[in-house]
Amino acid sequence: MIIAFLVFLGVSLLWLFTLATAEEESPEALYVADRSLSPVFNGFAMAGEQISVVTLLAISGGIALFGYDGFTYALDILIMLGVLLLLAQKIRNSGRYTLGDLFSLRASGSGPRIAATAVTLAITIPLLIIQLRAAGISTALLIGTPNYGAQAVCTVLMGCLVACFATVAGLRGNSFMHVAKVPIALATLAVITLLAVRKFEWDPGSLLSAAVGKSMAPDDYLRPGLWPYTASLGSLNTFGNHVVYILGTAVMPHQILRVGASRTGRTARRSTSIATGLVGLFVILLITTGFATAAVVGANGIGAVDATGQSSLILLASDVLGDGSTGRVVLITLVACVVFLTLLTTVTSVAFTAAVSFAHDVFARGKRRRSDTGEVRTLRVAAVIVCAVGVSLAAAVLRYPTEFLVSFSISVAASCVFPVLIYSFFWQRFNRRGLLWSAYGGLLLCTVLTVFSPIVSGTGYALWPEASFNWYPFQTPGLISVPTAFVLGWLGSITSPGDSELDFRHVQYRILTGSAVGTKATDTQR
Repeated sequence: MIIAFLVFLGVSLLWLFTLATAEEESPEALYVADRSLSPVFNGFAMAGEQISVVTLLAISGGIALFGYDGFTYALDILIMLGVLLLLAQKIRNSGRYTLGDLFSLRASGSGPRIAATAVTLAITIPLLIIQLRAAGISTALLIGTPNYGAQAVCTVLMGCLVACFATVAGLRGNSFMHVAKVPIALATLAVITLLAVRKFEWDPGSLLSAAVGKSMAPDDYLRPGLWPYTASLGSLNTFGNHVVYILGTAVMPHQILRVGASRTGRTARRSTSIATGLVGLFVILLITTGFATAAVVGANGIGAVDATGQSSLILLASDVLGDGSTGRVVLITLVACVVFLTLLTTVTSVAFTAAVSFAHDVFARGKRRRSDTGEVRTLRVAAVIVCAVGVSLAAAVLRYPTEFLVSFSISVAASCVFPVLIYSFFWQRFNRRGLLWSAYGGLLLCTVLTVFSPIVSGTGYALWPEASFNWYPFQTPGLISVPTAFVLGWLGSITSPGDSELDFRHVQYRILTGSAVGTKATDTQR
């Protein structure tokens, strides 16, 4: 099994570097593939962005351990794509593809772009840590040594592979890997699901009954309130978590970059629609495998290996077939390959987006004129630095619960990006001061409220459970920071001495038609 996995890893890397060497060395070609991706191809790649390490391992484990609560978080992925569908055409028609570009849509100068880069790093670094940590734990389990030392080594090695690819590849090469990952992941989950149902004589009802019976709380497994991070925080906290998750994941920087690679605004909508259908199938399979893991492995079996449930998918693959069978080895190898592809593609997307933000929004916009070669070189260096920081922190926090990082990252996106996009697209008086107040105010609030929340101190699943400085009563800061960011954007705009610095009528015409005022083109490329 390990030999087969290493062969797959080597073939994948060979293909990746082949794709990378074929990429053009111009910034536009690297960032958004010259906006030449077809709707179907980009739709598959967009669906691949949703099949991340967090969704594949953490949510499936959440369903296996906590039933109904994990199930609802899986459904949030589909609702999120509905939000993105409403914004995709406007984002593409604007001609922008980084947060810095979108922030400068209504405000001039370097301030908005610097704010966008700070927000991008605050979103991407925690995501890198979470996904690399999950990949290290899963890889250590795969090779049969799930101890701290092996997990740290696996985390560093997987992070180095990601750093190599993020450094040499562009969006087009990563898109090919996303497109390859989607059918492989769907087929593997489908096979595992069928094998699990077969163990219960093809009766889904018997499978669900077994899942309830083997859960940690049979009476509460199919009812809300079992999720340990929110069980004692009330229904308002749960509602806030879902709203923030939907809004935040819809406007992630790597998601916006993917939308920007579409040919036109209409093809961006079509790609998002295709992605919604594919992700819908993925969510159905993910939910089924979660319940199947609870039925076949049981909560005690999962908890004995990994209390967070992130290893549940590999445990299910190892239990649906008999010990020593060739099919069991093949199935576990397939799951390992899917996890590796998921790690490689999603973490590369996140790291690449952070590097693009720095190279395009900070370096290329300096006072001195920058050459394309210098910008590409800066992109490479920034990718290495971002990956090095992510790998170092992921290895350092392996012993600690890191769920607060997910909450922080998504809350920053919902608080700092979503309000700015809504105001930029729909409100005439929005301007530079409103944008900076909204972005920096949302970022500051997310940081402060996360530090003083129950997921950092005072609860059993907190970073420091023995300490107690959790005066903020909710798990996610977004419940307060999102509406406050909207208020700050409004207040800053109305107190600014002038109206919007850039004519809103031109911006509105652009996001509706895809072309600048006075041009006949239906879609002007940047």
